[in-house]
Amino acid sequence: MMTVFALFGSAVAMIGIVSVRYLIVSGAFAAATRVRHPGLYVGLDAQIRREILWSLASAAIYGFPAGITAWGWQNRGWTLTYEDLATMPLWYWPLSIFLYLFAHDSWFYWTHRWMHVPHWFRIAHAVHHASRPPTAWAAMAFHPIEALTGAVVIPLLVFLIPIHVAALAVVLAVMTVMGVTNHMGWEVFPRFIWAGPMGKWIITASHHQRHHSDYRGNYGLYFRFWDRLCGTDRGLGSFAQSGAGQPASASGSAAGPRDAGGRRDDGHRANHHA
Repeated sequence: MMTVFALFGSAVAMIGIVSVRYLIVSGAFAAATRVRHPGLYVGLDAQIRREILWSLASAAIYGFPAGITAWGWQNRGWTLTYEDLATMPLWYWPLSIFLYLFAHDSWFYWTHRWMHVPHWFRIAHAVHHASRPPTAWAAMAFHPIEALTGAVVIPLLVFLIPIHVAALAVVLAVMTVMGVTNHMGWEVFPRFIWAGPMGKWIITASHHQRHHSDYRGNYGLYFRFWDRLCGTDRGLGSFAQSGAGQPASASGSAAGPRDAGGRRDDGHRANHHA
């Protein structure tokens, strides 16, 4: 019985940590947006409140398995997470970060692409795309079904791939920062990153903006690898303004959601913009 209470307590604590982390990071970047681009979020107060509520619900879903896994690691040695740097060669430390990010990105690409099948889009993913334009608060604004697909990734990986606790902290920091900055409605990174050779392989807001304006392609999270390999890379979007901070794609269009094969779900598009 004590173990059950300990597991529950760890899960609740982790839910609190994930929630506070979201509020601090999204809040900081939202504040930066209001300074850097005054007026970008004007008229979006109701949307932002909705994004925060969905995100806090997602934080509960993310925090529960993470808290149980953390308790199991600390008290039962369940996972392959290690604290002693001598456990693995030093060259493995950065490699493990890349392995986690690539595995997470791969999972995200295929589940995200699945979420754009019209049936699942209407049921779950439409919650995230209801943010037009997305704001810094939209990073975790998911339907519970979509939140579940994301919540299991890191808790599963720590059972499969060894990682140092500090390297895991780096992974979680990258996951948090990229999730927020990709939805801010402006490019926080310098031009040489997103427009240079590096930008051909990594994802920043310029790439993800195209996904939110066109609803198709650009399904990746950190890397453009799967999009490029599978022919779903639509290139970079633009942040041209239309209305109350409404971004447009590079082509100026705002297509409706499509399934993985590229067909537009015009019926849902009409409902979505109603």
